[in-house]
Amino acid sequence: MAVPKRKVSKARRDKRRSAVWKLDLPALSKCSNCGALVPSHKVCTNCGFYKGVKVIDLEA
Repeated sequence: MAVPKRKVSKARRDKRRSAVWKLDLPALSKCSNCGALVPSHKVCTNCGFYKGVKVIDLEA
């Protein structure tokens, strides 16, 4: 059975674990119709357009 030869220091252990809690922001792009910031590959919640085509009627 594999066992560690030396104790792993707290600094080395914490360096290894530090990247676990970092979250990336979602990639935002401008809507081609209204210019609002929208996540990529999603319908604009402001106007209902996706790639220049009206997908959702938000007036109802």
